[in-house]
This record gives sequence, structure tokens and C-alpha cells, in this order.
Amino acid sequence: MSNFFKIFNVDELSRAGEIVINDIKIQTPCFMPVATQASVKSLDSYELTDIGYKLILSNIYHLSARPGIDYLKKFGGLHKFMNWKGLILTDSGGFQGFSLSHRVKIKNDGIVFKSHIDGSELYFKPDKVVLYQEDIGSNIIMPLDVCLPQGVNKKKLENALALTYEWAKIAVNSKTSDKSMYFGIVQGGTNLELRERSASNITSLGFDGYAYGGLSVGEEKKLMIDAQSSMYKLLPEDKPRYLMGVGSPDDLVRAVRFGFDMFDCVLPTRIARNGSLFTDDGRLNIFNSQYKDKDSPIDQDCKCYSCKNYSLAYIQHLFKSKELLGYRIASIHNLDYLFNLMQRMNIAIKNSDFTEFAEIFLNSYKSTDPYVRNQQKDKWIKSTKVN
Repeated sequence: MSNFFKIFNVDELSRAGEIVINDIKIQTPCFMPVATQASVKSLDSYELTDIGYKLILSNIYHLSARPGIDYLKKFGGLHKFMNWKGLILTDSGGFQGFSLSHRVKIKNDGIVFKSHIDGSELYFKPDKVVLYQEDIGSNIIMPLDVCLPQGVNKKKLENALALTYEWAKIAVNSKTSDKSMYFGIVQGGTNLELRERSASNITSLGFDGYAYGGLSVGEEKKLMIDAQSSMYKLLPEDKPRYLMGVGSPDDLVRAVRFGFDMFDCVLPTRIARNGSLFTDDGRLNIFNSQYKDKDSPIDQDCKCYSCKNYSLAYIQHLFKSKELLGYRIASIHNLDYLFNLMQRMNIAIKNSDFTEFAEIFLNSYKSTDPYVRNQQKDKWIKSTKVN
């Protein structure tokens, strides 16, 4: 599938472009909501489409654990099973090798998982992981990789890079579909020398696009930013560049400034369920007492379904009452906010004034306190380590 990615304008390093797969057009930069288990939590396919999303992410480990690859094939694939008319990128399960490390054994020929559902063994090998994704109809397929936590020694990082490269070579030779796109994953943590080495190896294999993995896993923000900032020197200019697992508005603006095109993260829906809402000034905590009698929307300038129909006072009532509707309203707003942010960045890049846009945005956006952010990240990672 040639020419599936086009760039319309470049403003310094930032790019405005378009991905076209199966006649579906995705404007870049773009954010992908995460449907880990064939569902973006609390939202249905219609609501995602209504916001404007045409590309979402799901996870092959979780789908293998439940309901199972053969089960999804029986229903005609993942799109049909979840009634999704858009595109789907599936992650390979490499991140779960990190987040579920207490249930994982990494071997030379793959990753052995002890299922968090029933304790059964799931043996992920690089060729099989490609086949699983093809079998369920994934539009963008990711190879099996090794993702390590921040702080591991250089030797472990080098071993992870070697396995990721070997598995990527197997993945390239295992693909059989001419309807899917195949992306490679660059690892290396925050070690810039190893990240450069990984990029050189992975880009030599001729993937359709390239991802930066192994970031936003607990490292200091400065280290994450440093690792991103040299990306433009390492990845091809004519292919999509995907930064995995980043979803905070300020991080997204910085990453677009470095030249990334695609993003995914559970953050917008996860914090929504905790009553945290995106605005241009930073996150709004719905539990704050000031919103108890506030008969106004989350954001006066937001045109999302939630802001057009519900007041802050009502949303706070829902959260304090632990009503499920509150989670849905908050999730719709956060995902709409990020979709709109991506559109605003696309327009700014096309107008060649993205640098000014980024500076204004980052000066007004109040980032979450690093200590609080790391606590939230640790809490989420621990929540994935289910018994």
C-alpha cells in the first residue's frame, strides 16, 4: 500500500499530514483512544465517531487472554465484533511484558505470560504475534518488542534492544497481508546512544512506519523530553512517527514540536474516571468545592457533547454519588479535548505558526505536579498487576 502517508506542511520539525488506509483518512498529528479490550472505557463506537475519531488502539495480549483470537475470528474480526467502522492499530503485548512483569518470562524466542484471567500460559512469539493481529483484521500491526522499566542497567537495555531487533526481523518476514501496515518499534529507554543504535537497526528493515517505545514508564520528564528531542535525526522523514503511551496535553504539544505524528494513551479516560478534566489551563478537579454550585460547562469554549449539555455542578454530583454517567461525561470531554487539540495543531502547522501556538499553549497550561504525576502513574501500573 504505497503513499499511505502524506505530509502537507512542515513548520520547523512539526508536520501536518494524512494517513490513508482503506480509503479512511486520518489527519496528523493524531491521537488514538485506547480500546484495550475492544472497548474505550465507558464509550461506544458511535460516541467515538461522533467526536471525530477514525483510528483507535487495541491490545493483542488482552484480546488473546479474553475473549481469544479464534473467538474473534469466528465473529469476523475485531472491527465487526465491536462494531467499529474506522481503523484499528493493535499493540503487540510488549508493554504488558513490562506492566505485568510479575507474570512474565522473557525468553530468546518470545514472551511467556501467565494469564491474569485464569493463570493459563500465553506464549507470544514474534511470528505468531503478527499472525494474531492479521487474523483479527488489524489495520496497523506492531511487532513484539521488549519494554523495560526506567533505571535498568545498560547491559539489560542492550539485551532488550538485541531481542527487539531479532524479533522485528522475524516480524517483517512473517507478514502476509497486503491490507495492513506494519510499524517497527525503537527502544533504548533514555539512553540516547542505545536509542540511536536501535533506530538504525529497526529502520533498516523497511517498515511502513516507526514508533518510539519505552518512554513514559516512570522516568523523569526531562529525560523523556531529551529522548524525544533527537528523534527527527533518527527516523525517516517520509514515514509516520508514533510516540507510544503519551497523552497529557502539554506532552503532546512538545512531542509534535519534535516531529511526532501519532500518539496513544489511556490517560484521558483513566483520569476522567477519577474526576480530572482537560482544559487549556491544565487539569480541572471536579471534586473541588468551587464547582458545587457552578451552573456552567467544563469549558465555555468547548463544543463537546458534555459541555453543551451538562454543568459542572451536575457532573460533580454524579461523581460524588458514584453514578456511572459521570465517567462517561468526563471521558467524552477529555477525548473531545484531545481530538480538538490535534486539529488546532494541524491548522497551526499548515499556517506555519506552530512555534507560536506551542509557546502560548505551554505558557498557559499548568502541568500536573511531577510528584503527583508519578504517584498516579505508579498507582496505574500497580493496578495492572492483577492477581
